[in-house]
Amino acid sequence: MTAKEKIPLSAPSSTVPRFNARESWRIFGIMAEFVEATERLNAIRPAVSIFGSARTPPDHMYYMLAERISRLLSDAGFAVISGGGPGIMEAANKGAYFGKSPSIGLNIQLPLEQAANPYQDISQTFQHFFARKFMFVKFASAYVVLPGGFGTLDELMEAMTLIQTGKSRNIPIILVHEPFWRGLLDWFRDRLIAERMINPADLDLIQLIDKPEDVVEAIFKHYETRGFLPLPEEHELMLNL
Repeated sequence: MTAKEKIPLSAPSSTVPRFNARESWRIFGIMAEFVEATERLNAIRPAVSIFGSARTPPDHMYYMLAERISRLLSDAGFAVISGGGPGIMEAANKGAYFGKSPSIGLNIQLPLEQAANPYQDISQTFQHFFARKFMFVKFASAYVVLPGGFGTLDELMEAMTLIQTGKSRNIPIILVHEPFWRGLLDWFRDRLIAERMINPADLDLIQLIDKPEDVVEAIFKHYETRGFLPLPEEHELMLNL
């Protein structure tokens, strides 16, 4: 069959044009999210994005670890960005909220509503995941990733992919709590590297750190020969993210 034979000349249902119009207008809503978030967050750099499970209770070791890391980062001059929800996101916002630098929550509207935690100096709400994810990358000087589920892994893999492919600037990606991440890193080596799905050097994008003080030190070490803000060529790169 030819391409002309495969593609229908007309819509199979009279309802399709109505939905096409809604999809077109939706673009303006997406643009508005990008513009509003960029304007509100432009002054908060340098910043560190922190990720982790929404299901972690306040008395859990991971929660307390995230809160401590966030407080140290905030007192060191970094704004802290989280997903704005409960669990480790709340811990990250809480540490920064009581620190010296801003606490930012990038909240998402979900079918089962995610409640925003109360520890946010700046709270920005998104309807679209990809607009929200863009802001995590755009304003981050580092990623700090604590134990979490699919959403945490999604953010981690996207950051690694963007840096690996040269679509984003090289920032520290720090995994916290080695026992949680050990199996994943072993799988990267035993499967992805062994079967040549990635290069061995790609694992150098990740640092595995346990102590909160060492997380802050690693970020400062990465930038010891340059400033935290994007260089002109990196800024140009981010425009094409």
